Amino acid sequence: MRRAALIGVTAIVLALPTGSSAQEPKTSVQFPPGVPLVRQGFYLYSQNCASCHGDRGQGVVPPATQEAPGPTPGMGPGLAGAGAGAADFYLRTGYMPIAKPGDQPKRSQSPFDEHEIDALVAYVASLGPGLPVPDPDPENGNVSKGLALFREHCAGCHQIAAQGGYVTGGIPPPLDRSTPVQVAEAVRIGPYLMPSFSEKQISDAQLDSLVAYVEYAKSPEDPGGWAIGHVGPVPEGMVTWFLAGAFLVGSCILIGKRMRR
Repeated sequence: MRRAALIGVTAIVLALPTGSSAQEPKTSVQFPPGVPLVRQGFYLYSQNCASCHGDRGQGVVPPATQEAPGPTPGMGPGLAGAGAGAADFYLRTGYMPIAKPGDQPKRSQSPFDEHEIDALVAYVASLGPGLPVPDPDPENGNVSKGLALFREHCAGCHQIAAQGGYVTGGIPPPLDRSTPVQVAEAVRIGPYLMPSFSEKQISDAQLDSLVAYVEYAKSPEDPGGWAIGHVGPVPEGMVTWFLAGAFLVGSCILIGKRMRR
């Protein structure tokens, strides 16, 4: 019975077109009992990812460098060696699928449910060895050390309060919606313009502290001051100058009125 189910699903998958547009994912599929998770992921991949990443994850050559004539529906890198960690990050954040290759991925609601994401992650992981899904433990981290690491490696793009920013060619996102696992995945894989950091650059213990700081930055304490959006010293300085300027102008007006008397 199980063998018959596998043969049936395989026949369905082989009959699929190369891939549909990333804008119209087809995920409403009821798999027969006993179909392996990787096989389910292959079906979903064929429907939603193959047009950009190739029918077996080998990638698609951009039209400008394509040797053979003919249209290319999309272009994307090969996924062999991307690993479960990269697939998990891009799918759970909604970074993939994107409407147009070359666009900056943005966090959005994923068209896939949890089981479908698990299946796609399993299939991408089967394409070759790569980064597994990390398991950070921010409870074992140190927020102060994490702040120092974040200031050194991340604040230049994401701001010290992890509120996002602007760089040439991209917009570093705020990290308020990132889970500890997603932060760890991003550090290791370096999505979009972000550089990746190996264990030699940021150890797993340091990564725990970095994640602990990002978690703290989501709702930091503000003893004795105003939060002002938690976007760093620039708005704080502007407010200070505004208040000081208003005080000085008011003082000048008051002194001027007294001198006229």
